[in-house]
Amino acid sequence: MAKTIFLIDDSAVMLTSVKQNLELAGYKVETARDGMEGLTRVKGGLKPDLIITDINMPKMNGIEFIKNARAILRFTPILVLTTESQSVKRDEAKKLGATGWLVKPVGGNDLLKVIKQVMPGA
Repeated sequence: MAKTIFLIDDSAVMLTSVKQNLELAGYKVETARDGMEGLTRVKGGLKPDLIITDINMPKMNGIEFIKNARAILRFTPILVLTTESQSVKRDEAKKLGATGWLVKPVGGNDLLKVIKQVMPGA
């Protein structure tokens, strides 16, 4: 059965391109447009094998999302995919439970390599 990746980003272009890339690689992809929508989906029972979230989003940013999602999905790997390269934000995200950090733009093959490293049985 295909692994499910939950993608959270306020950029429609990013959502579409990353989703297409992941689907071509054989993953099932769920999406949300901000941390608030993402958290609502997780609270509603979505249990993805991996979460990929942006940091800078309206309503609820990626850092807040990670903090809240970690209370529900303790062991799900969470990758941050962002234009943000500040180590302060990176450290904060890791402290709250992010598994890895990628700075946009990330090539499709690079993204798939990282996914295979962090997602059990990918």
